[in-house]
Amino acid sequence: MRIEPATAGGAFAPLVVIPVYDHEHAIGAVVDGVQAAGLPCLLVDDGSQPSCALVLRELAQRAGVDLLRLDVNQGKGGAMLAGFAEAQRRGYTHVLQIDADGQHDTGDLPRFIDAARARPDAVICGIPAYDASVPKARLYGRYATHIWVWINTLSLHLRDTMCGFRVYPLPPVLRLVGEETIGRRMDFDTEVMVRLYWRQVPVEHLATRVTYPADGVSHFDVWRDNVRISRMHTRLFFGMLWRAPRLLWRRLQGQG
Repeated sequence: MRIEPATAGGAFAPLVVIPVYDHEHAIGAVVDGVQAAGLPCLLVDDGSQPSCALVLRELAQRAGVDLLRLDVNQGKGGAMLAGFAEAQRRGYTHVLQIDADGQHDTGDLPRFIDAARARPDAVICGIPAYDASVPKARLYGRYATHIWVWINTLSLHLRDTMCGFRVYPLPPVLRLVGEETIGRRMDFDTEVMVRLYWRQVPVEHLATRVTYPADGVSHFDVWRDNVRISRMHTRLFFGMLWRAPRLLWRRLQGQG
């Protein structure tokens, strides 16, 4: 069902954007949680198989839920970029990103929205609070990215750039993606956060529970995505070098 455009006039107007690729068994509960929070929702079907595409079409019949179909899989980042563009077209001011696999606690949606409303210029980024279900290899592997992010920002301010539960203010994100090339797959979440930090977009953090369902579906390709992420860190490192004086000056000024 078509989502009504956001109210004009500069009012705070968030849209939940969920990139979906073959998560037909989990997405219904995620949408239930979004609707329980009273938020409009855009499902971005990232070239899913027919079984998932059918589920998404059925969900899009609900009030306040809409569907954007990408015929060819673009990757998580590509799906989010399409969601940003659609949110802008409809007049929304903020995009709340949440994963389709059920890992994130939709009960925290009001907290994220309240934080974004209180600080509309900032990215509100989730900090995972894991339970015993988290795979240890996945948990330890995140620390390598944390270290690279701290190097590439010359700061410890960004506490977790891999959590897919966050709220973006649209104007600075749209400026960024209009001026620079951002990774379109599993490298997206980290790269967009680092580049927004470089542009002095404020970042606030909220702890949120993250679980890994036993029957969950992961599209992380250990070889290809790790290579892609390594290349992303290398690009960011060389981008940091010429920004280093400015980043260090921010540190001295207590700005990050």
